[in-house]
Parts: sequence; C-alpha cells; structure tokens
Amino acid sequence: MEMMKAVRVKRFGGPETITVQRIPKPTPHSGELLVRVEAAAVNPIDWKLREGLFKDLALPFTPGADFCGVVERLGPGVEAFEKGDSVYGVARGSMGADAEFVAAPQGSVALRPRTLSPIEAACVPVVGLTAWQGLFTQGALKAGQTVLILGASGGVGSMAVQLAKLAGARVLATAATENVERVRGLGADQVIDYKKQRVDEAAEDVDLCLDLVGGDLQKRGFLTVKLGGRLISTVQPPDEALAASRGVMARFLMMKPDADQLRQLAVKIDAGEIRVEVAKILPFERAAEAEELNRRHGVEGKIVLRVQ
Repeated sequence: MEMMKAVRVKRFGGPETITVQRIPKPTPHSGELLVRVEAAAVNPIDWKLREGLFKDLALPFTPGADFCGVVERLGPGVEAFEKGDSVYGVARGSMGADAEFVAAPQGSVALRPRTLSPIEAACVPVVGLTAWQGLFTQGALKAGQTVLILGASGGVGSMAVQLAKLAGARVLATAATENVERVRGLGADQVIDYKKQRVDEAAEDVDLCLDLVGGDLQKRGFLTVKLGGRLISTVQPPDEALAASRGVMARFLMMKPDADQLRQLAVKIDAGEIRVEVAKILPFERAAEAEELNRRHGVEGKIVLRVQ
C-alpha cells in the first residue's frame, strides 16, 4: 500500500488536536483525479470542522479544501485532463487537501492560471467560487447595480470587490481602519470604515448586500438594501422575518465546486483583471499554526501551506 504524509485531526478541539501522520495515498474514483499537492490554502471551514461544527464527522480526518498541484493519475472516465497537468481546485467534500496527494472530482478542478505560481493559485478556488456565486449565481448582480460587500478585506471580500467592479457594478465595501486603503486599491468606489461609521448610515438603496461577516453587521446590512433587493450571506442564515419585513430576498450561500467557474476565473486572472494576494506561507507541518492565524484574523489575506 502506497503511503503519504497528511495533516490529521484526531479529535474535536483546539490546535493541539492536529498532527502530521503517514496514511494510505487516496485512490481516484470514477470521474476523479489524483493530484500531487504543491500548495493548499487555509480557510475558516478548516478550524470550524476541527472545533466540531459537524459532530457526526468521522475522525480522524484530513482538513483542506482548495489546492494546486500536478495530476498524478486519472480515475475511470476522466478525459479532460492528462497526467502532468498543473491544476487547481477543490477536494472531494472540501476536505483532504492538506496532504501530499488529494483526490478531487474533475468537475471541481481546472487548469491552473498560467500567470500564477502554485502557491498563488491555491489561494483562489474557495474564495473565488464563493465570491462568484454570492455575486452572480445567487446575487444576480448586473452592470449598473450597486453592491455592498460586508467584510471586504478578507479573502472572499477581496475577490468579490474585484469581480463586482469588473462586472460594471458600483461597489461599496466595509473594512477596518487599517484596511481601508487596501480595499480602495482593489477597486471599491466607497470604503466604509466600520470602526468609525455605521454601515446603514453610509449606504442606502443597494441592489445586493454580500454579507461575509454576520451578526449585527448583517442586520445593519438589511437596512441598506432597497425594496426587492437581495442579501446573500456566506456566514449565517439571514433573518427571514427581517427579510420579509424589508421586502428583501435573503439566502444563505454554501459554495459549490464548479470547474467552469474556475476556468472563467483563470481567464480573468491571466488577463491581469484580478489580483491574488498571499499573506503568509507556512510548511504544511505547521497547519495548526496556520489555522489559528486564520481563526484569530492574525493576517489579512490568504494563508497557504507549502506541501511539495
């Protein structure tokens, strides 16, 4: 049996539950690729699963949703890729990427953007797909409309600002004082410093509010949306009663892997239309440290684990 090194969570809890172990290399099922992982990004879902978000999740497990690497083997029925292709995408079930090899459905994978390194490309899949689906698939954003992005300085928010601007929307965004200029540099037309000003006093009549924060800020976001507008949240189900009272369509978004959207993102990246920022690079043996940095918002931007 072929073995590999992988990050493992042995029980629910804090970072002390994370180890690096040797486990069997995965076998690609029908329609899947086996990818030799070069880099894997860290996302909030990693530490949320570790802390027990889903108590019925089988233990131990390997965290890690998005990755970049090289195709090692093709499962039955895979014809769109070849061994040796450099790809990026989302692991099966959004878990398993923090390892030397990962199996992923071909519908969750695309060729890596040519202009990005593997480290940079690993940053894109989860945040890119979440932003795309929040803005367009669920949010139905169109050119000439106004979008308010709550939490624009994070990974999803940074991508959403750029995609919304490319689509011809007017972009309003919230950020902390220290991140205002960075978010403005991504293309936001107006950046609201939430430490100094209430969002519902600084924005009104928006067509779409993309909520990446939740809590009280989500409630204030509702007050900015026009009658018939939309609020899409990636962090918590919106208040249905409040949505009905405001005449707003509100939905909770769970990202779905989509190879076609990954290909479209790659085209925009290679055209120089989207900037990808890496905040910190760590060896994957330091996954516990990386997850804690993400949990504490220790850095602004994406944290990437260098695997091979």
